[in-house]
Amino acid sequence: MDGNRFIGYALGQRCVTLGHGRAEVVEAAARALRDGTNFNRPSVLEGEVAEALLDLVPGAEMAKFTKDGSTANTAAVKLARAATGKRVVGLCADHPFFSYDDWAMGITPLDAGIPAENVSLTDTFRFNDLASVDALFDRHPGDVACLMLEPCRPDADPEPGFLEGLRERCTRHGAVLVFDEMTTGFRFHLGGGQALFGVTPDLSTFGKAMGNGIAISAMVGPRSLMDLGGLTTTEARVFLLSTTHGAESPGLAAAREVIRIYREEGVVERLAATGERLRALVQQAIDASGVGSAVDVRGRPQGLLFGNRDPQGAPSQAYRTLFLQELIRGGVLAPSFLVTNAHTEADLLRTAEAVSGALTVYRRALDEGVDGLLEGPPSKTVYRRHN
Repeated sequence: MDGNRFIGYALGQRCVTLGHGRAEVVEAAARALRDGTNFNRPSVLEGEVAEALLDLVPGAEMAKFTKDGSTANTAAVKLARAATGKRVVGLCADHPFFSYDDWAMGITPLDAGIPAENVSLTDTFRFNDLASVDALFDRHPGDVACLMLEPCRPDADPEPGFLEGLRERCTRHGAVLVFDEMTTGFRFHLGGGQALFGVTPDLSTFGKAMGNGIAISAMVGPRSLMDLGGLTTTEARVFLLSTTHGAESPGLAAAREVIRIYREEGVVERLAATGERLRALVQQAIDASGVGSAVDVRGRPQGLLFGNRDPQGAPSQAYRTLFLQELIRGGVLAPSFLVTNAHTEADLLRTAEAVSGALTVYRRALDEGVDGLLEGPPSKTVYRRHN
């Protein structure tokens, strides 16, 4: 609106990996839009995209499409409860978000409007901590329906044996293992963390970059589980989710094109190379600024994160906000450094210049404090009880 131009790394909550408005994806979605968006029966396109997606995911035989990660993950929870006859959902406490529904939000400070009895049916375990998983099963003997986690985070890989240990425990206890691949799929590996680390869950959910910003997500899994939500089962049917817009054709067409581009252009490898180049440039700026004890860049190259600390070395929202403010002043929108297939060397060099400028101000703040340098209040964490 003000005529400003920015290099963006926000990317629609990690949805955009090919760059905004990638022409082939937009054209594919537009063609589908002209042909009709929604039908009473599954379209040929839905079948084609299901086959393309299932070809990427080890052990998956059926797919159900919807529009966002929350809905797909809730469908996975419902399916797990129906398949096992058990009630308790085990969530990884170190992963930030699974759904807006009660089973996930009830264990956060954002629990207003959620009945206590719903909260009691969710418990947590810790990433890379099999003892905490065993303790969860011990607290709810014979009543754990599923464990859900992201197979890795941008800044934390599973330790050797951890995912394998989850797989063994879920099998032994008769629980469903669910991988949330919203972030890992189409960014760290085309087939998600399960393909990257070689551990097959019972159910997994994909979305975000699958449509390059156009809304589509999916739950996939073996026929033995997925059929409970279908039309051929002799068991009690599971109403997984409302699909009025779940298989809307523009999202499906976008996903089909995204999968084609990934396969033909080696997008994951390109993201990794671009991210490593950006990491090196940002690290050079940090080293030159002398704030290495207070600012760092870390994580997988396709999803780099940065940390901000105060003079005492404690994580600080005020100092983070100052860093964000100065990046914006330098023409960069970067709550993290998520690269795309469209970022160029010129973009990366300009970003490094903006980082250098931001760190000059950050250096002053470490000596003088943020007062007088920060314009407006500090940003706040998502999980807070009051605004």
